[in-house]
Amino acid sequence: MSAHDSPAPDAPQTAQIPVVPPHVTKEIFASALRATLIMLVVLTVVGIGVGALVAGSAGVWGALLGVGVTLIFSGTTIASMLYTADKGPNTTMAVLLGGWIAKMAVLIIVLAVLGQMDFYHRMVFAVIVLVGVIGSAALDMRSVIRGREPYITTGEGAQDAPR
Repeated sequence: MSAHDSPAPDAPQTAQIPVVPPHVTKEIFASALRATLIMLVVLTVVGIGVGALVAGSAGVWGALLGVGVTLIFSGTTIASMLYTADKGPNTTMAVLLGGWIAKMAVLIIVLAVLGQMDFYHRMVFAVIVLVGVIGSAALDMRSVIRGREPYITTGEGAQDAPR
């Protein structure tokens, strides 16, 4: 073995970057999306009932609009993460940032239009949005914590995975 076959002792070693298989990450995001959709169905039923008791038909409209805004606000983020789970970090960043900008623009327009209308109960709307967004964030956190995502990939998957 000559001196040219092995690297110099002080040469920097290139470490292999650990890669998580995309199917594992997709399972976690799919779980979060399922849990959020179930929570929104329950929130719709409970919100319509409570809204009807509190404010009649205006409360029902407030609950329906609140669930719709929550779905747009929370659901699009999870759907974007699910879509980009097997993509590179630049694609993920672009999709999430573009989605966030679009979501904020839609939210501002919807809130501006709704602010001029009086067919819905504003407090029911606000409570449903608050409960929905906080509930969605909690379910996302639960899905990530319960998800069994390895820290490293060994074997053939490490060479085939995108970097």
